[in-house]
Amino acid sequence: MKRNLMTRVTAFGIVTVLTTVMLTGCRFGFASDPDDPNEVEKEIPIDTSVDTFEYDSALDGTSITLLNSKAEIQVALEKMAAEFEGKSGVHVEVMPVTDGDSPYTKVVSMYNSGNAPTLSILDTTDVIALAEEKAEDLSDEEWILEAEGYLTEVGGKVYSFPLCVEGRGLIYNKAVIEKALGEEFNPDGITTQEEFVELLDRLVENGIAKPVSLAKEDWSLGAHHLQYIYETSDGTSEGAQETIESIKDGKLELDTYDRLSDFLDMFDVLKKYNVAKGDPLGADYDEMAIDLVDGKTAIWFNGNWAWPNLEEAGAETEDEYGFLPYFMNNDSKDFANQKIQGSPSKQIMLDGQLATDKQKEAAKEFLNWIVFSEIGQQMLVKTCSIIPPFQNNPYEPNDPLSRDIYEKVHEDKAFNASAIVPNDHWAVLGAAMQKYLADRSDREELTKSIQEYWDEQE
Repeated sequence: MKRNLMTRVTAFGIVTVLTTVMLTGCRFGFASDPDDPNEVEKEIPIDTSVDTFEYDSALDGTSITLLNSKAEIQVALEKMAAEFEGKSGVHVEVMPVTDGDSPYTKVVSMYNSGNAPTLSILDTTDVIALAEEKAEDLSDEEWILEAEGYLTEVGGKVYSFPLCVEGRGLIYNKAVIEKALGEEFNPDGITTQEEFVELLDRLVENGIAKPVSLAKEDWSLGAHHLQYIYETSDGTSEGAQETIESIKDGKLELDTYDRLSDFLDMFDVLKKYNVAKGDPLGADYDEMAIDLVDGKTAIWFNGNWAWPNLEEAGAETEDEYGFLPYFMNNDSKDFANQKIQGSPSKQIMLDGQLATDKQKEAAKEFLNWIVFSEIGQQMLVKTCSIIPPFQNNPYEPNDPLSRDIYEKVHEDKAFNASAIVPNDHWAVLGAAMQKYLADRSDREELTKSIQEYWDEQE
């Protein structure tokens, strides 16, 4: 993914409530107790000795709110808010989206109650659904130039601040693979689905009976897995949307669509080697992290948001974890077999409907502080463990999953595509994928479910 690619999510008559491919791990609550009293907190120190950012003294005493749907950085955001308040005098209250709520539902309910947050961390397509009615136009902000390639446009305007870049693929534990095979593992040496199966077979032969962890959650199956059929049409958001429109219009027949059959071939491979194959719908998400760290498995399909789970299971930042692509076929030249998916996921929307002018200015200063201040730059990466979407941020992620994606993005080994789908896509088709995962349906039935879903969309 090159920096000069502009992500433009515009026309196609999108009027339904939408949700994005990444869903930022789709976990709107903590995987486990974030307040464990026995947990030793590891915190990377922030250098606050240099701060050349110019604060507007007229904003001192202003209070704003930030709705946070990225649960794993709640504490980190509170630390950022406190640091910003200490410097600017602006109070930022960070409000979490509670477990069970979707970000879209939460923010809409807050608007309906007349208590909308000043800033909202939302999925990209939630912003698209709300932007023109609720959001402040941010097209003239300075940070726009630093976020080239990661901007979302609606009607030719930018209504959201790209908070992070996230990616997904087949997470591997290099040490486990090397211990099992007795040789050095080169992830770049696997370029086809067939070669990936050969790796799995070798792991089985060397004692890892079921080397793959496969999550059963509908958000994982209906978004992170299934949406490859849209995203890999050409590796762009525009291409993904054209594919979706072709399916809706009946111009693209799913039963003859190569990317669907490619995807199901790969999903069948993961099913075959799934550690929970005997009871795939009984798989436990947190146990998957433990299995990967302990060596019961060697591969876990997930994204870089899974690092807190791995770290809690005992993984160290010095360990070698990374991503393999979602191998769609046996063509080594196919970009889908060479690159992982990586794109901007969570966006920050500024309320343009209820916030006062002073609150808007304070919110804009907070966003600028994240991008342009030495402290904000550090805290985005080091405190929040986020892959920065801004070209001027000199800091690299500390955890191995984010580091791997960061490197792949900068080495053009990631493709930037986010499928824009209705917000019930992951639930409805995730349920259809669960049936397929559990062998309660076949390809024909799953294909029919996908087609029927799109036939019902306007």
